[in-house]
Amino acid sequence: MTAQPTFTEQPLLEVRDFQVELITDAGIIRAVDSVSFSIHRGETVTIIGESGSGKSTTAMGILRLLPEDLAVLSGTVLIDGVDVTADPKAIDKVRGKTLALIPQDPMTALSPVHSIGSQLFEAIRIAGAASAKDKGALQARAVRLLEQVHIPTPEKQLKKYPHQLSGGMLQRVLIAIALASEPQLLVADEPTSALDVTVQGGILDLLLELQEQRGIGILMITHDLGVARLISDRIHVMKDGSFVESGDVQQIVDHPATEYTRALLAAVPVLGPWDETPAATPLTTTGAKP
Repeated sequence: MTAQPTFTEQPLLEVRDFQVELITDAGIIRAVDSVSFSIHRGETVTIIGESGSGKSTTAMGILRLLPEDLAVLSGTVLIDGVDVTADPKAIDKVRGKTLALIPQDPMTALSPVHSIGSQLFEAIRIAGAASAKDKGALQARAVRLLEQVHIPTPEKQLKKYPHQLSGGMLQRVLIAIALASEPQLLVADEPTSALDVTVQGGILDLLLELQEQRGIGILMITHDLGVARLISDRIHVMKDGSFVESGDVQQIVDHPATEYTRALLAAVPVLGPWDETPAATPLTTTGAKP
């Protein structure tokens, strides 16, 4: 967990009374109901809840990545002081610049028919970090980004395609793409849900390392309270589109106020006592010991 920062400046993200209403065949559904929170530099804030609780819809609404004709947004969302709800076009000033998204599933977020290098080059060009005509600068910048996320032999990896890399490596590529614009705020939507436990730990360590080096803020979306406990400064517990409990990580983990949060804590796997009793010797098909 990162050290609790002292806030003396405007938040990177300030959300006030934010609502998302979805237009469906069955009528209008309020998927996010009047949530408020903020994120400062160097801080990790996590929204946690079960599937369908509204946490990812909250993140996608803040980023204005929901279909304009199907989602109605209201409330206030200030990203580095820019109100992206009052002016829908204002998101273009900050998305991919001040803030960046780390998607949930790298196998669907990355194009299977383009190399890792071409996709990373595109992110660098969009960020304006290198000219499209200067291939040497693009290559050098891409290599540095892959080195930052601890991908070995980055020159070789640039030539590969997504199916040639492991899930953990692909998640690091997505983080490298997000970092191409030197963002101040990262939105991480379930960045470890598709990974095994050991790889999860490496990705979380990487995010904390990048935060310490750059002072970035992180909005973490997860259903895993174990992940939230490791990386968060503050946690908002979401159920049915609303926050049912909010507080610093120790308060939420050690003294949960709601039954819903206690149920989420109970779902976190824990190791039982070590059983030193040797396993029974397996029998052969004849019933005799081998």
